[in-house]
Amino acid sequence: MNEYKQVRGQLIEMLEELGDRLVKITDEVKHPDEPLAKNFEEQASQVENDEVLDYLGNAARVEIEQIQQAIVRIDKGEYGFCATCGEAINPERLKAVPFTKLCIKCASQAGN
Repeated sequence: MNEYKQVRGQLIEMLEELGDRLVKITDEVKHPDEPLAKNFEEQASQVENDEVLDYLGNAARVEIEQIQQAIVRIDKGEYGFCATCGEAINPERLKAVPFTKLCIKCASQAGN
């Protein structure tokens, strides 16, 4: 675990940043009880904005879950090994995507 202590810290920082971003996104999403603008173009813009914010919020939630899982893998001593084939994940891949659970070969096969 000491080997990945710095990575764990980076993952926790990422979690905090994503959590802050998710709060901001959630605050920006229109509530269903608020009326849409009377102008059709403004309505379309409001709906489109809400859809984008919803997408960004969902993406942040997925990434938060992946980061939390990576922290658990570090704590269990399973971090750095592919969840599919069990081989070591290339350190360069871990630097690029520190929450990955798949080696590049398995990620490619899975379409990730």
